[in-house]
Amino acid sequence: MGCRRTDCISKPLSGLFEKLGSLVGSCPFYFLIIPLMLSAALGGGFVFLKDREDNDLERQFTPRKGPSKATRAFVRENFPLNDSMFSDDRLYDKGSFASLIVVSANDSNILSNPAFEDIIRLNNKILNITVYNGTLGFNELCAKANGECVSRIILEMIRSDESDHTGISFPVHTHRSGSMFLGSVLGGVITDGNSSVISAQAVKLFYYLDDMENTANASKLWLRGFKNLLSDETDGKHTDVSYYTSKSKQEEIDSHTTDGFPLFLITYACAITFSVISCLRLDNVRNKVWVAAFGVLSSGLAVLSSFGLLLYIGVPFVITVANSPFLILGIGLNNMFIMLSDWQHTSVRDPVPKRMAHSYKEAIMSITITALTDVLKFSIGVTSDFPSVQSFCLYTTASVLFCYIYTITFFGAFLALNGRREAGNRHWLTCMKIPSDILDHHSEIYNICCVGGGYDKNTGAEKKQPASNFFKDYYGPFLIKPWVKGVVIFLYVVYLAASIYGCFHVQQGIELYDLAADNSHVTRFNRKDREYFSDYGPSVMVIVSEEFPYWDKTKRHQLQGCMEDFKRLQFVDEDIYTSWLDSYLSYGQEALLNLDDKDVFLKNLPHFFESFPLFRQDVNQTGDAIYASRFFIQTVDIANASMEIHMLKGLKTTADSCHVASLLVYNQRFIFYDQYGVVVSSTIKNVGVITAVMLVVSLLLIPHPLCSLWVTCSIGSVTVGVTGFMALWDITLDSISMIIFTVCIGFTVDFSAHMSYAFVSSKKTSADDKAVDALSSLGYPILQGAVSTVLGVSVLATSEFHTFRTFFKIFFLVMFTGMLHGLTFIPVVLSLCTGRSDEEESKEKSLKISKL
Repeated sequence: MGCRRTDCISKPLSGLFEKLGSLVGSCPFYFLIIPLMLSAALGGGFVFLKDREDNDLERQFTPRKGPSKATRAFVRENFPLNDSMFSDDRLYDKGSFASLIVVSANDSNILSNPAFEDIIRLNNKILNITVYNGTLGFNELCAKANGECVSRIILEMIRSDESDHTGISFPVHTHRSGSMFLGSVLGGVITDGNSSVISAQAVKLFYYLDDMENTANASKLWLRGFKNLLSDETDGKHTDVSYYTSKSKQEEIDSHTTDGFPLFLITYACAITFSVISCLRLDNVRNKVWVAAFGVLSSGLAVLSSFGLLLYIGVPFVITVANSPFLILGIGLNNMFIMLSDWQHTSVRDPVPKRMAHSYKEAIMSITITALTDVLKFSIGVTSDFPSVQSFCLYTTASVLFCYIYTITFFGAFLALNGRREAGNRHWLTCMKIPSDILDHHSEIYNICCVGGGYDKNTGAEKKQPASNFFKDYYGPFLIKPWVKGVVIFLYVVYLAASIYGCFHVQQGIELYDLAADNSHVTRFNRKDREYFSDYGPSVMVIVSEEFPYWDKTKRHQLQGCMEDFKRLQFVDEDIYTSWLDSYLSYGQEALLNLDDKDVFLKNLPHFFESFPLFRQDVNQTGDAIYASRFFIQTVDIANASMEIHMLKGLKTTADSCHVASLLVYNQRFIFYDQYGVVVSSTIKNVGVITAVMLVVSLLLIPHPLCSLWVTCSIGSVTVGVTGFMALWDITLDSISMIIFTVCIGFTVDFSAHMSYAFVSSKKTSADDKAVDALSSLGYPILQGAVSTVLGVSVLATSEFHTFRTFFKIFFLVMFTGMLHGLTFIPVVLSLCTGRSDEEESKEKSLKISKL
């Protein structure tokens, strides 16, 4: 007994679409002109593009409610910066600065001449940069400590002893009676047994600027001068120079926000070319060249209208939105080939309105299923914790809606006009009437170029293309053979096993310079930084976030035990540790103070701060209570994003395990690391939502519940496959790939949904015949849509932007696995698992009775 049909909604909708198709076929000019006028009006929104650009890295690419943002607010409130006592470890924001990395050529010692002379020469040039007609230079704009500019320690130390450039201890060196950490300024260091530097390959210099409001504009101009100087600076014979400013990454992304548009134009040109070629016909009347061109134009108008509308109303335009047009192109092409396929199955002798009614009844229903799931999916994505994802989903939702509307109006109207041309037996290029039969008294060239209008006399429809016949006569019958089904099931198990294996090896994390171009100075600097300075990671604040009795010996020892737990972590250097409390206890021991007494502890604290002014910024004391304080640990071996994830999890776990006090951990980079805790859960949630939405829509619109279930299952199958092969193609899971991954997974459902709807709509009786009939109808359109889209976006593989290359890789994986499911796995599974419906069994029973 077959499954109960669930076509209570699909039947009325099919009838509605049938009437709409007839209306479009009767009055095509209205449906053609109105979308053009609307697109022209809405396209004016692009004049606001520059005003709507918003690529602020923190605002757009970090979780809106990231825990590190709350921690930063706590740090800002309890440990305000002291402008007269600058300390880069104590910054809660990145501040204003410039930096350069100088690497020695041929792996020579950067601390020896002549390489070191190049550094001195470059440093002098930088210090001589001035703004406001030479009235303000670095000395006036620099961040200060004790009234002096924060110096480049390594230069000062080496200059202090010109005769011995290698008499330096690493990673901590004593200079001016104080300990200086050199792990962040010397890279590629080789030391002897006494930890003295023998040689180094790279030096990093920082130029910190004051963040005061009255000098903000001057500092910005100075950073611009720094960038101009370094961009014109050529590498010396002995050194290779890379540079970076606190504004570099933002400026780099802002300057390339619209760089995707040239790629977009190239992609559309490729799509038009392939679509035109695939729609070429030898018949001069049935040729569909202009239909293909207008199908691609329909997608372009959808992007123009949707983007223009959202730019009008002020929706931020983020660099991730530049991926949306490529997705809409894929959806538009898929819709075009589906509609064209159904049009070609209608009788050419019927009037155009009747042909359009039949086409709309069959094709638009299938297109509606995928459009509805896409709109619902992206609408839910607007609730994402990532603003960049919200903007992307808003733009894509609007684009999908306009793509759907323009498909059933603009493209449908042109299809009807083209049908009128065919009904009049007019030439595809000249629109002149031509004979339908070959004329003996004309030349062969005339008969080739000026004769057309043939069709299949048996069916009354257009003659099928060789590719369509291939699916009907060869591929379909081959696929339903029992032994072939067995091979397909076996190959599916292999596919699933390989995918699951890959899922366990997916890497998570993002390099922020991936948002910039490959050849930009931002990318070069960060790669040098990873290569030479990854032995030591960020200095991390460990914050006691509540009132604590530091004079209580028992509790103090417990707190110090928690600090020891931090220092025992694998990625923490236990010898590099900054603690105001330990220093104060040593100070008290030397002064013979009983710091176990509350009054003595609090009374002598100001005297201690006078001797060690930096520590004053680490304690929030009000009256006779200390409401917050902080300590510093030094991380090591943070060589990649995976180690950053491991580090952040380890630090937070250790902080939570301390029961004597409430602890927080913070570094300004943690603002960006927060995404690691959200990406996986967000991706799982998005895929789950897509699956649920697809199941509901399928049950309502596909008149067979079991087919709806298999369409939904195909989402999970493709998700596992794409995730697994992402790992094998070195694609990491991050906020960027999460957007692309979620979008593409939703898009691949189209193939399975179209094939399933064609399967259950088939008039054939047996499941095998239904599978062949569905492949005959939609096999070639699905192949056309997949290949044309992949060829169109293949230009992104050559992009200098990681974002676009990632889009191509994931999109290719999704299209390939989606097409594999739609053309192979789904037909086989449906033919094996779908029984005949009650209606079909009744018909067969009636037929047997009539024969008797």
